[in-house]
Amino acid sequence: MNYRQVVGAGLLLLTVMGTGSLRAAEADPPTPQASSQPQASLVERPNILFIFSDDHAYQAISCYGDPRRLIDTPNIDRLAREGVRFDRCLVPNSICGPSRATVLTGKYSHLHGFYNNTNSRFDGSQVTFPKLLQKAGYQTALIGKWHLVSDPTGFDHWHILPGQGLYYNPPMIRNGQRVQQSGYVTDVITDLSLEWLEKRDKSRPFLLMVHHKAPHREWSPALRHLGHDQDRQYPEPPTLFDDYSGHGQAIRDQDMTLARTFTDLDAKLKPPPNLTPEQRRLWDAYYEPRNKAFLEKKLTGKELIRWRYNRYMHDYLGCVKGVDESVGRLLKYLDDHNLAQKTIVVYSSDQGFYLGEHGWFDKRFILEESLRTPLLIRWPGVAKAGHADKHLTSLLDLAPTFLEAAGLPADPQMQGRSLVPLLRGQAVADWRKSFYYHYFEYPVPHRVRPHYGVVTERYKLVHFYKPDVDEWELLDREKDPLETRNFYDDPAYAEVVRELKAELQRLRRELKEPDELPKEAYGALYFPPKKKK
Repeated sequence: MNYRQVVGAGLLLLTVMGTGSLRAAEADPPTPQASSQPQASLVERPNILFIFSDDHAYQAISCYGDPRRLIDTPNIDRLAREGVRFDRCLVPNSICGPSRATVLTGKYSHLHGFYNNTNSRFDGSQVTFPKLLQKAGYQTALIGKWHLVSDPTGFDHWHILPGQGLYYNPPMIRNGQRVQQSGYVTDVITDLSLEWLEKRDKSRPFLLMVHHKAPHREWSPALRHLGHDQDRQYPEPPTLFDDYSGHGQAIRDQDMTLARTFTDLDAKLKPPPNLTPEQRRLWDAYYEPRNKAFLEKKLTGKELIRWRYNRYMHDYLGCVKGVDESVGRLLKYLDDHNLAQKTIVVYSSDQGFYLGEHGWFDKRFILEESLRTPLLIRWPGVAKAGHADKHLTSLLDLAPTFLEAAGLPADPQMQGRSLVPLLRGQAVADWRKSFYYHYFEYPVPHRVRPHYGVVTERYKLVHFYKPDVDEWELLDREKDPLETRNFYDDPAYAEVVRELKAELQRLRRELKEPDELPKEAYGALYFPPKKKK
């Protein structure tokens, strides 16, 4: 692969010759110079600011145009206006830890080894894109949620939340040392990120990964955002009261509904942990009178679900407002310090999330709202401003993209593909037309059975296969965009099923997924957690 470096407006633009990616097909990638001896050209390589939230549904980003118009996110929308909005970015395994491992490695769960949030532990010795950037002279930092159990590797500086982290006054771990932070977690992560940007070595390019806890369950907003919606009654998704009659046992028998799974902590009938007395006073001043009015009504059935849906939307979207403000603060720093033209900014989430669709919260299923995650990339001089890309893209593609931006080859084991040609708006004839998905964790916390499937622009063919089911479902997003019906047994789809099964097998062979996976992949199914004494 040949390159030429074009220096303009202080930004090095990498012009890719030919249609391939920078991925080395056979040989191991060359070992770049150590960060203690940066090359002269490093000052011209783009900085990378990667902002990653947790459970942020694309429906809750205004530039994605959800018909409910749930929220305005002007700062995240700015990235779409000044860069590329990817409209079908898919996750290989819709759950937090596995998605984070995929971002780092560019690999599926069966290769990076992090299958679930129950008993997986990330092997930090494997190749990751931060390690490759670090070796090439980039200074690297990770601030916020990590959620991979082992300590981060490949970072000059890391300041992370232990486990899921707390929304208020969170304890954190800074380069192995436990520290106590004061304030709201989204603000804390943003403050620490800006502090690192200010203190960094300004002679070298940087990779800064800002990983937010928000808007993860239990969706506790900042105190300033309590009442942000003025008690709005939110438009309901058409499937809020889905009875799952069009699906098989696996989708019917889950435990992630507003009807029966929503807890008092979710509903804010109990306050979140770790509030100071003054924070608790402000919290109670908002929730207590509303909770009192709710309890007096003694709601049941659909009216109870409607109340929970509206409380959920207030809280979840309040968390999103904090994340959007964080993006605005980070973009302002780049503007104020003459870094905007030299920095790639990426916004994404570890997966999508259900905002009442099918009566659900959470994620996990191959259905669209959790399979699809937001992805917005601004790269001045490269990314086609205001472009909406419709290709099947994935979190798998981020690692090769970041490496190509830095002029480095991807590791041969990476299973994604650089998005740089798509960012430029180029036609890529051999881009993927199908995508493989595999979810493992069962039965806790939400009784979503293991399943794998193939996804195309129109169809999803899904196999639920453990522990007590053997079911196939075919979803047709053209005829049934809400995904409420299974077309698998319809004779009119026999040829579609045959073709998709063949494609499914082809993808599994290509991705080198073994027929038998380790029992550890399935979490509590084979290794139930020990009961506390």
